Amino acid sequence: MIIIVNGNSKTPEVKDLINWIEKKNFKTHLSEGEHKTIIGVVGDTSRLEIDSIRGFPIVSDVKRVQEPFKMANRAFHPKDTIVDISGVKIGGGNFQVIAGPCSVEGKEQLNSIAQKIKESGATILRGGAFKPRTSPYAFQGLMGEGIEYLEGARKVSNVPIVTEIMNMDDIELFDKVDMIQVGARNMQNFTMLKELGGIKKPILLKRGLANTIEELLMSAEYIMANGNEQIVLCERGIRTFETATRNTLDISAIPVLKQKTHLPVIIDPSHASGIAALVEPLSLAAVAAGADGLIIEVHNDPPHALCDGAQSLNFEQFDLLMKKINKMRETYVSFK
Repeated sequence: MIIIVNGNSKTPEVKDLINWIEKKNFKTHLSEGEHKTIIGVVGDTSRLEIDSIRGFPIVSDVKRVQEPFKMANRAFHPKDTIVDISGVKIGGGNFQVIAGPCSVEGKEQLNSIAQKIKESGATILRGGAFKPRTSPYAFQGLMGEGIEYLEGARKVSNVPIVTEIMNMDDIELFDKVDMIQVGARNMQNFTMLKELGGIKKPILLKRGLANTIEELLMSAEYIMANGNEQIVLCERGIRTFETATRNTLDISAIPVLKQKTHLPVIIDPSHASGIAALVEPLSLAAVAAGADGLIIEVHNDPPHALCDGAQSLNFEQFDLLMKKINKMRETYVSFK
């Protein structure tokens, strides 16, 4: 349920209405827009009588939200959420590129990649310390040592770091990580999502390879309902009958999500295609469709990468892509 009120959130009447609602064991979410203030009510709102709420003089309208996701719903929060990753902002017109290797392979290698991607314009370093692999015999990552290398690369390059968590037993290792990634395989690990809701750290939430947009938003809702609203959604391709690419990038997810939610939306063209040559056109398509950012795999020597070399760009390819992205962004912003 959303309640549209007259006046700003600092007026005593608004505070009285919020207190009245919360005494009935509902959670509230306050959102101030340029022209109106909205109180979102979370819970079994069938117990709330709309006429009783309309009895408050400051209430101009009351609407029931039909979608199962509430806090992630744009109706609750009309303005775009801006997620701050240690000073780097995504959303609300802030476009960022996250880049780095699929997996952390070594200290010097990661330091070199961090410096190169920063020179090209990337603002966040990605790298897998824990690697979920289909085969139990494939490289599983350097784990804790990999996170130490990421922390070292951050000192060298002065860019925030993001890496994927596989098990909440390892959460202490992520204390110094700037942003925690929830991978496609864990998108519906609801126990993990609840626990991450209690952590005041930005979350990069990837869409599962066979999940709907609503299911992605419900996963975000799990995190938000437990107290953490700093979430960036990531479309990374879904599984279809098509075999020409690793997955099928759902470009339509960008405008659909933009309509449904206030959370930032970024695109992963590397995992979507699995082919380095397709990363550039898919990236540019995502920019044109209104994405808030990209997460791209970059490696110093893709043919010899321990993980996903076929979809990784080398330094020269990434630098050229960043130049094209910047030109398109200039066109996109002026067009808007």
